[in-house]
Amino acid sequence: MECVVLAAGEGTRMRPLTAKRPKVMLPLANRPMMEHLVLATRDTGIKDFIFVVGYGEREIRKHFGDGSGFGINVTYAPQRHQLGTADAVRSVRDWVTGPFLLMNGDMILKSEDIANFCKCKIPCMGISSTDHPGDYGVVLVRDNRVISLEEKSKHPKSDLINAGAYLFSPDIFDRVDTVRPSARGELELTDALAGMIADQELGAYRLPYWMDVGHPWDMLDANATLLELIPAGNAGTIEEGVSIHGSVIIGNGSVIRAGTYIEGPCIIGNNCRIGPHAFIRGSTSIGDDCHIGHCTEIKNSIVMSGTKIPHFNYIGDSVIGSNCNFGAGTKGANLRHDHANVRVCGKDTRKKKFGAIIGDNVQFGINCSINVGAVIGSNSQFAPNSFIEGCIGDNAIIR
Repeated sequence: MECVVLAAGEGTRMRPLTAKRPKVMLPLANRPMMEHLVLATRDTGIKDFIFVVGYGEREIRKHFGDGSGFGINVTYAPQRHQLGTADAVRSVRDWVTGPFLLMNGDMILKSEDIANFCKCKIPCMGISSTDHPGDYGVVLVRDNRVISLEEKSKHPKSDLINAGAYLFSPDIFDRVDTVRPSARGELELTDALAGMIADQELGAYRLPYWMDVGHPWDMLDANATLLELIPAGNAGTIEEGVSIHGSVIIGNGSVIRAGTYIEGPCIIGNNCRIGPHAFIRGSTSIGDDCHIGHCTEIKNSIVMSGTKIPHFNYIGDSVIGSNCNFGAGTKGANLRHDHANVRVCGKDTRKKKFGAIIGDNVQFGINCSINVGAVIGSNSQFAPNSFIEGCIGDNAIIR
């Protein structure tokens, strides 16, 4: 069986993190999220992959190449204009040779669940359950068949949703050719399934484990889950006087300096400088070439490559882009005084604790304060003692 991975979209809900990279290349546990899905699929025995690429495709091609470095074969199917999921499926018509597995590239699945799903009768849809089904396509099932699919219902009829994984035969291409633009102006794959559902031909397989990464705060949950699965290992240098507890991965060339305290699960990339006297708490991923310095505390966060957080800083429950620099004493809040859910640009994160979303190449002066739920665009600059809150676009300069 071949596997088609949809990876052409920008991921607008992930801005500003997707300003220079496609959504599927955002890191979780220091690997692009799509890599986790591809490796889980490879481990089922599937070796032939077709990646539908568009926005930021150069980064995907550079990372995966022909697939040989990952023990797979990769073909690229360009989707030059992101017209919708039906159009994405149509773009692989010339590469698919038989029954195939189709998956969105922005979700996390377990290998054993993918293997069991692939044993289902074709056509079949992977489904899951959630406590907020209105954000997805809501599914009704009878006798393991999909009998109804309603996109983003205001009054969901069940907690079952379309998980974005399918088993198809090449017959699907004739169906997607009949799809017309939806009210959103897109060619929706779900419209191509309407006939299958009406005839009760579309099977349903409930995925025991499924995690969608639709918003930046979802990255923290997925990151924490994946870190739990990675065995500890040290390829760096740990000075005397460092305390490490739990599962911690330290990359090649990284130095952990005296007085630093690290709680797992945690991953530190290659060529990082940590400490002295830094405190890195659980569920944190630190990318390559980062500096986490003296008396800095990082908790449950993703810090991308090249970022420097060097002196007397606190960052909690946040996602930070690459090549940022935090002036001494700059700190981020992650809890409202009323303990209500943190909202980001008006969107409920459903989290009591959440810090900030910070794009790439952001520069902070000393003693800046970042309020809960702040979104800071890439290439922004902030003067010393700035108070930062709300949604700030790219290239902002606060003097």
